[in-house]
Amino acid sequence: MDRHSPPSSLEDRLDFRQLLAGRDFAVGDPIAGQMANFVYRIGDRVTKEAVLVDPCYAVNELVDQAEQDGYRIVGALATHYHPDHVGGDLFGHPLQGIRELLTRCPCRVHAQRAEAPWLQRVTGCSQSDLALHDSGDVVQVGAIPIQLIHTPGHTPGSQCFLVQNRLVAGDTLFLQGCGRTDLPGGDPRQLYLSLSQRLQAVPDDAVLYPGHLYDPRSSASLGETRRSNFVFKPKSEAEWLQMFG
Repeated sequence: MDRHSPPSSLEDRLDFRQLLAGRDFAVGDPIAGQMANFVYRIGDRVTKEAVLVDPCYAVNELVDQAEQDGYRIVGALATHYHPDHVGGDLFGHPLQGIRELLTRCPCRVHAQRAEAPWLQRVTGCSQSDLALHDSGDVVQVGAIPIQLIHTPGHTPGSQCFLVQNRLVAGDTLFLQGCGRTDLPGGDPRQLYLSLSQRLQAVPDDAVLYPGHLYDPRSSASLGETRRSNFVFKPKSEAEWLQMFG
């Protein structure tokens, strides 16, 4: 393809960045380094619009990086309400997040409907700051479609994002393990249903991008994860609840 010609397909147009807190931004922040959160930037190379998934810690750095690459932040996507993903108070430590992003880049925060009261409580955002969605909704970034999949269990409104065969899973699913269910709003039965049914339509060749670096690898195919991750070993809901309930 000629370097002056526009990208010819959605895959060519997609700009997908995985950014590790404490390494790629927020360098030197001990909490960011300890928590090892991933933030994702999803953009359209033609329109130069982008959204941030779970912007937290050094939010201005994330926006600065995007602007240096020629992108304008037009929205945020929240996988769930926990402060290490969207900002707020983390055990007495105030973290930057979507509230600071909205100050810098007025836009909407896309969240599952069930997560709205939790997000507002933790971040201080108003209802008008949120764009509330149901499972299966699509958020468009330029020409790039992002499908929202409601995956409750870690929290009531946890959601994953499917974009060009990439699954951004937040804390619903890691390369090894899954999100905790013993925090407020957690539900082990719902998480079992999310992993065994709600994500079932996502093919094995999709690439899983988790919310934290809890494995030496930063991503892996969903098929490989289904084969190796111990959370897929139980063969029934009863087995799952016996292990994880």
